[in-house]
Amino acid sequence: MEKKVTKNISYIGVDDKDLDLFESQYPLPHGVSYNSYVIEDEKIVVMDTVDKRKTEEWIDNLEKVLEGRKVDYLVISHLEPDHSANIQLLAEKYPEMQLIVNSKTACMLPQFFPMDMSKRQVIVGEGDTVSIGKHILQFFMAPMVHWPEVMVTYEQTEKILFSADGFGKFGALDTEENWEEEARRYYFNIVGKYGMQVQSLLKKAATLDVQMICPLHGPILKENLSYYIEKYDKWSRYEAEKDGVLIAYNSIYGNTRKVVEELENILKEQGAKAVVVRDLARSDIAEVVSQAFYYDKLILASTTYDAGLFPYVETFLRRLKHKNYQKRKIGLIENGSWAPMAAKCMKEILGEMKEIEIVEPVVSIKTSMKEENKEQMNILAKAILN
Repeated sequence: MEKKVTKNISYIGVDDKDLDLFESQYPLPHGVSYNSYVIEDEKIVVMDTVDKRKTEEWIDNLEKVLEGRKVDYLVISHLEPDHSANIQLLAEKYPEMQLIVNSKTACMLPQFFPMDMSKRQVIVGEGDTVSIGKHILQFFMAPMVHWPEVMVTYEQTEKILFSADGFGKFGALDTEENWEEEARRYYFNIVGKYGMQVQSLLKKAATLDVQMICPLHGPILKENLSYYIEKYDKWSRYEAEKDGVLIAYNSIYGNTRKVVEELENILKEQGAKAVVVRDLARSDIAEVVSQAFYYDKLILASTTYDAGLFPYVETFLRRLKHKNYQKRKIGLIENGSWAPMAAKCMKEILGEMKEIEIVEPVVSIKTSMKEENKEQMNILAKAILN
């Protein structure tokens, strides 16, 4: 990434291309960036630190910008360790540096570091400002986006929003890829549960003249900001982006897969605008969760396993529930050789979600697909498309 964000603001973040799983659960095929920034004025401000995995590189980037000068303030937007790991190190390196925090951060900080930094804290609240010269920092609380202590910073002079984890994405900064797909996977798996809180933050941002967004992961956003804001607005309202059907399934010996293949053809014949099929045992669950929010319809096909759901299907449904999945039309297919139970189990989990319409009929397969099952699937396809 270009090291100069503006004349007085520098990027000192780092890419991590060796981490396999973000938060020990989300695959990172193209790595991830830990973003950090320096604002130079009468006072020098560092905006967040980075993960301990990249401490040495980050410190080197910082020192190159400082050229022997000292840090006056460290703004702590978010205490998750991928952004906060070097707070104590920086506090020890610059003993006169003050920490700009909110009251929740101040309470949580001792949980992460043994060093007592309480006497060095500048505690800010909603809308408070700190002047560092020509630049004025204004702070807005963003609780549960996606931790309770999160706050964002608006730099009034250059009209930049330092958005914490908001508007972030997976992927190292030198990765050439579509922003939307990895930003969506990041959003729904990291922040997705807290749509109401994201809506609250968007309303605050709407009162500001934002010309640039600097997130803690992913690229700096400088152009067509309405595109990114509209995405976040739609995502946080749990509204589908595309008219289409996601079929998520498992198949132990191939029989359920044949059912899904037949259903895919039926849906296309009946005019489905898009049909996407994912084998839950062989897919990144985080990506399938993202796709479930992307499309307005979902069909689940599961074998019965130990008188319940196949584990990958149950994991997927529990993940959707945890991420506040809602406002969708859903069809169900079950398979069982002697006592099919999958549909009952799926309905129980779906019953815990909001604004879910389960369409009829539920297609019940006994081991392998029969002609009557094909007739049921035709009815199911018509019901879910209309």
